[in-house]
Amino acid sequence: MTEFSTHSDGEQTLMNLVRQLYPICRSITGNGVRETLKIAADWLPLEIHEVPTGTKVFDWYVPNEWNIRSAYIEDMAGNRIIDFKDHNLHVLNYSCPIDATVDRAELENHLYSIPEHPDWIPYRTSYYTENWGFCLTQRQRDELADSRYRVKIDSDLEPGSLTYAECLVPGESDHEILVYTHICHPSLCNDNLSGVAVVAALGKALLAQPRRRYSYRLVLGPGAIGSITWLSRNQSNLNRIAHGLVLGLLGDDAPHTYKASRSGTREIDMVASYVLKQRSSANRILSFSPYGYDERQFGSPGINLPVGRLTRSVNEGYAQYHSSADNLDIVSEDRLQESLGVVMEILDSLEENRYYRNLEPYCEPQLGRRRLYRDTGGTRIADREEAILWLLNQADGQTSLLQIAEKSSIGLHSLAAVASELVDSGLLAENIIDHGAEE
Repeated sequence: MTEFSTHSDGEQTLMNLVRQLYPICRSITGNGVRETLKIAADWLPLEIHEVPTGTKVFDWYVPNEWNIRSAYIEDMAGNRIIDFKDHNLHVLNYSCPIDATVDRAELENHLYSIPEHPDWIPYRTSYYTENWGFCLTQRQRDELADSRYRVKIDSDLEPGSLTYAECLVPGESDHEILVYTHICHPSLCNDNLSGVAVVAALGKALLAQPRRRYSYRLVLGPGAIGSITWLSRNQSNLNRIAHGLVLGLLGDDAPHTYKASRSGTREIDMVASYVLKQRSSANRILSFSPYGYDERQFGSPGINLPVGRLTRSVNEGYAQYHSSADNLDIVSEDRLQESLGVVMEILDSLEENRYYRNLEPYCEPQLGRRRLYRDTGGTRIADREEAILWLLNQADGQTSLLQIAEKSSIGLHSLAAVASELVDSGLLAENIIDHGAEE
């Protein structure tokens, strides 16, 4: 199993990356996304893509670009009640510009709060319907007693582009493992600066290693419209995707959760489930559902790629979700590092999970003369010898090492090492399986 650490780089820790990105106001488009990707590029080389407003991407169009400079609510005496400068979440994301005096009843139609958590600011968006609004704590809302207020949102909502980035780590094969994380949320740490940090560290770790069997394509883009855009622009090359993971919500204290691909029976589903169960009985495996993050785009019927999702908590599965309470206090370096370790173990297991064919399938081959079996019989079989017998018996070209591991209760890593030895001895040959999109 791959060993790695990002702690050796002094200040370049995952939490410091989260802290660096936290103040930036991000959305599905705009300069906040570009600034975020520029910082992420300090960790791994990124190719930046700009897709113009109006570009048709399947049934969607790339929307106008949104940028914001300032926003506030003032009373008629000029006292500032709500100020975007105090927190990025104070403005309804994608608010169109406004500079007006409104009465209290009209303002009420444009306010968002969380009554059950009176000190939290909600995160709300209006990407595809022109609107304006402010998000505030319930306590702030309750204090709005005047009859009229001045509201100003200094924003642009006009033609521009959608920005996403990708990093390709070449492997021995053109078959790729796709990793996607969304980057569109402003000042929310678990959702999803944790995903950005883990992907940045993952890319750094992969680039530092010898070339692996698979190539790896790491994509950082806005949620939903970002993956839709990427898929639309890469439709002719999707057959190269052998396995995939959507990453997010990886810094809180919940156990890890794997959500299966659309079919639930792809190799990524088997491997991720195996790794999580081996690591902790508290980890959870969920069936696919068409609600959540970008896995639903990769799992749409016309795409149907073998892409699952790894999180800790699930979307809407923790109290602080989509609120100002999803802050630096609920994520930690240790939990981010642990999540990075889980991702790497899944990827390592995909690398190791090969299919072999027994080249001497008629009864057991003579192992002694190949120096693969002990010289003296009559004693309990050794672990290595048991692994040899299991591999030779099950290696029919269609049974994976993971399936053998589950049947035999021998670890996948141990089986992979012994399988390599049997290949060198001329008893096994690898059988290449096509893992692409299902018909």
